[in-house]
Amino acid sequence: MTLALFDLDDTLIAGDSASLWLQFMVAQGLAPASMIADEQAMMARYHEGSLNMHQYMAFTLQPLVGKSRQWLDEMSAVFAEQVLCERLYPEGLARIQWHRERGDELVLISASGEHLVAPMAKMLGMDHCIAILLDQVEGKLTGQTQGILSFREGKVARINQQFAGKPNLWRGSFGYSDSHNDLPMLQAVTHPHAVNPAPVLRQQANEQGWPIWEWLRQA
Repeated sequence: MTLALFDLDDTLIAGDSASLWLQFMVAQGLAPASMIADEQAMMARYHEGSLNMHQYMAFTLQPLVGKSRQWLDEMSAVFAEQVLCERLYPEGLARIQWHRERGDELVLISASGEHLVAPMAKMLGMDHCIAILLDQVEGKLTGQTQGILSFREGKVARINQQFAGKPNLWRGSFGYSDSHNDLPMLQAVTHPHAVNPAPVLRQQANEQGWPIWEWLRQA
């Protein structure tokens, strides 16, 4: 088994799914517009490498408290189809297909919530989806998360958890990401790739001799 680990935001799609989702909710009248500025300030800390992901998730999940999981899944499917799919990089789709033809184990892994990542994993035909899990009680969202957050070192931990018992799990593995927050994952794989890398990751990739790929949206 050879793992092919793909980050989602700014790697397979142009933009951040969580930020786009908040904008979508505001447009639908499901969240106050005042949340956007606060969320963008948090995202600036993400790019700096100083974001507290627990605080970010608690903040961005506020509009979903008390909503049913069924409602969320339906809204997320519409969002993925209408907003995220048109932001996919053709080169990313081609790389997924390359791995599929090799028979590799395709994993979409993201620090975004599972409600945003799972619809994309399904559309892309990925074998596995690893994302931040949402807490619910009797089918209603609590606004909290569950388990290990798939963020920074948490991505490596979640992969080890997902594939527990698989021998030589990381041998020959591939990884693709844009963010220095994913350095733990990229350092764990055999074949790391920096895709549209942020400055810190670009510097690291240059120093380590990792491939740097620039993926573009179709005109």
